[in-house]
Amino acid sequence: MTRPDRKKTIKRTPDLIRLNKYIAASGTCSRREADKIIESGRVKVNGKKVIDLGTKIFPDAKVEVDNKKLHGEKKVYILMNKPKDTITSTDDPEGRKTVIDLVSRTIPERIYPVGRLDRNTTGVLLLTNDGDLAGRLTHPRYGVIKIYDVKLNHGLKDEDYEKLTQGIELEDGSFKIDKLSFTDPSDKTLLGIEIHSGRNRIIRRSFEHLGYDVVKLDRVSFAGLTKKNLARGRWRRLGTKEIAWLKMKKK
Repeated sequence: MTRPDRKKTIKRTPDLIRLNKYIAASGTCSRREADKIIESGRVKVNGKKVIDLGTKIFPDAKVEVDNKKLHGEKKVYILMNKPKDTITSTDDPEGRKTVIDLVSRTIPERIYPVGRLDRNTTGVLLLTNDGDLAGRLTHPRYGVIKIYDVKLNHGLKDEDYEKLTQGIELEDGSFKIDKLSFTDPSDKTLLGIEIHSGRNRIIRRSFEHLGYDVVKLDRVSFAGLTKKNLARGRWRRLGTKEIAWLKMKKK
């Protein structure tokens, strides 16, 4: 008499993940920055130094950066309406208020700003410990759209409007505004601007190059996120649909 076949119990082995992804997922930095950290010899896996960028590890491996063990953190996504006189940084050597100071009492995880708004620029700012997503949102390859409201010290001339939309030459290369419009037809100091560049102070520098001072600069949209119903200086957690949409759009 033959016995019926018994189903074999298969023990699944955890999937290997790339070391740079593990480091980014810990909230330490983006994947690109993780690659630099690995190459510099600052990473150990299970006590051994690793410099190979293609290294894959098990999820339960002991990973250290600068001899400090990394711990997986719950992913946090914060949308803030940044106020003036606030530094877009995790800390400031001069003791000035940072965007992290606004959330630190409530958010225990180590989060950091995605991109940068200068001290006197207000508006939409994303903060997270998802290093992988942060890296993609700030990488030029993905062309993330940012929309700003701008107030100038005097009306924009027609010839300067053309220069800004056709392209100007700055010290760090050429730049042009993707879309430029007057938010009030009767007031040429008030502008709406859409760009995808992430270069430092690019809007202020562009207008200064043409002889204008930016009196007010407010980011009203970043990667499709807006500050609707969010007062200046306030913040909220992103919803699951918003997070999923961000991740889907940036693949």
